[in-house]
Amino acid sequence: MTPNLRPRIEIKILDRRLQGWGLPRYQSAMAAAIDLHACIDAAIMLAPGSAAQLVPSGIAIHLADPHLAAIVVPRSGLGHKKGLVMGNLQGVIDADYTGPVMISVWNRSAVGTPPIVIEPGERIAQMLFVPIVRPDFDVVAEFSMPTDRGSGGFGSTGT
Repeated sequence: MTPNLRPRIEIKILDRRLQGWGLPRYQSAMAAAIDLHACIDAAIMLAPGSAAQLVPSGIAIHLADPHLAAIVVPRSGLGHKKGLVMGNLQGVIDADYTGPVMISVWNRSAVGTPPIVIEPGERIAQMLFVPIVRPDFDVVAEFSMPTDRGSGGFGSTGT
């Protein structure tokens, strides 16, 4: 099965301010993900180590294809420079979910450093679309082929 590299995805704009801030789009010709905006009414201050918060992206999507998912990930610059990461590391949006896309944000910076301020309309996350393999499972008593590694894990191949 060859994945459709140009699937049609329905997007619903839930926050009209996106018309001014910019609808979700690729920021360059070869970008892997679209940027998501913080659709909030006032700035949010995230203290280092505080609980993760959900921020609305102002959109909902309908993938409608069980071989497709969307992944919400941090913007690399914000994660590296400011310490803003996803509260759940990454969010998976299933093909049958049609509710609001929310962004879980967390300040991973050291306690005692300044808080991260998220402004209304700021691009704080990215969403990429990935193919999904949905295998059928064969329950077996033993695997059909041995491997050199076998069941060795957690450091079994070296330091």
